Amino acid sequence: MTEKLKKWRLILGDKSDKKGDVEVTGDMKGMDSTLAAVYDSDRKGGLGSSSPNINRWLGDIRKYFPSEVVQVIQKDALERLDLTQMLLEPELLESVEPNLQLTATLLSLNKVMPDRTRETARIVVRKVVERLEKKLKNPMREAIEGALRREVRNRRPKLNEIDWNKTIRANLKHYQPEYKTIIPENLYGYGRKGQALKHVILALDQSGSMATSVVYGAIFGSIMASLRSVKTSLVVFDTEVVDFTEQLSDPVDLLFGTQLGGGTDINKALAYAENLIVSPSDTILVLITDLYEGGSERELIRRAGSIKASGVQFITLLALSDEGAPSYDRRMAGQFAAMDIPAFACSPDQFPDLMAAVVKKESLGKFVAAEK
Repeated sequence: MTEKLKKWRLILGDKSDKKGDVEVTGDMKGMDSTLAAVYDSDRKGGLGSSSPNINRWLGDIRKYFPSEVVQVIQKDALERLDLTQMLLEPELLESVEPNLQLTATLLSLNKVMPDRTRETARIVVRKVVERLEKKLKNPMREAIEGALRREVRNRRPKLNEIDWNKTIRANLKHYQPEYKTIIPENLYGYGRKGQALKHVILALDQSGSMATSVVYGAIFGSIMASLRSVKTSLVVFDTEVVDFTEQLSDPVDLLFGTQLGGGTDINKALAYAENLIVSPSDTILVLITDLYEGGSERELIRRAGSIKASGVQFITLLALSDEGAPSYDRRMAGQFAAMDIPAFACSPDQFPDLMAAVVKKESLGKFVAAEK
């Protein structure tokens, strides 16, 4: 069977081959199903109106078609199946609980939305982001700042840097009864305020399967960027790399600047991150990706090994989400692990504790074990 015949069968649909002369199996079957949902005139509204159905379909078209074709199909779906109504009517959106699935759907459709639709979508996405920030901000701040305080002690602290509990305990033997006070011979302080003690680089894979991870990554990046003791950089990548560090003050703007879907060049992302590293021993690189490399695997392994050997604390998160066991390239994950670059999935609730453990240079065994 010629490739041309297969393509015409996909273009014309199953009605063009009532005798079933063209065998539809494997990926071709999946492609036929995703196209039929939009272009088969007998299946108007074939995606249904629910966010999970649409989100599943969006994932399928990203799986089977290149990014240029994906945008055309998405635009046709918006028009032919009237999906814009779901996004344009505030009353309908208010009746649906904003959630991560819906957020991922809206972000996936961002590039083909009319302006009015995009404004409505931003309202929904902001609700989700603010709710997640409220839940995650304090645990994240406390975990990282607590870890940094324990890691870096200041023996010549200024007044606002003194760790009073530790200073008092260490100087109890110098208590002066006649003055009813302690004369401290030694002062103990926290790390100097306003000084970045660690540089955290988040590198987020924005391919379609990583949509939820991108949302959480943007939120955590924004939280860390608000800490004076941490310098935070955030880059998002597919086959190109975009530095969103300047947008970390508003994760909603950041998210609407992403473009979910497309190919993946992890090596190119690491090359960019490598150029951001000034002091390797004070740098934490968090690569969030499923490790399906579309570029040179050999160069990816070489570069990852070089970054690790320089002294950078390097971890790979196969997913940053609550969506269960992720799909990922197990062979590549094994090669990373062989270079002492742990690769595992992490839930958003675990992420603050994970970052605290990385700052304190503790073993990540319990996080890796939870993945198995």
